[in-house]
Amino acid sequence: MAVTMYTKPGCPFCAAARDHYNNKGIAFDEIDVIDNPEAQKKVLELSGGKKIVPVVVDGDDIKIGWNGG
Repeated sequence: MAVTMYTKPGCPFCAAARDHYNNKGIAFDEIDVIDNPEAQKKVLELSGGKKIVPVVVDGDDIKIGWNGG
């Protein structure tokens, strides 16, 4: 199952998550939440109502934020 990452442009924590998966050679689908109401709704569902990115979904594992972000 592929990893899905919800991000927004200019987010340093999103960039760190992206680098992590790229460096490990793990493929992921990246979804930009800006101007994407469906993605924004999904992030709120996954994060328990928090407006935070990145949100990384890897199977049943959901990571909210990245290394302090």
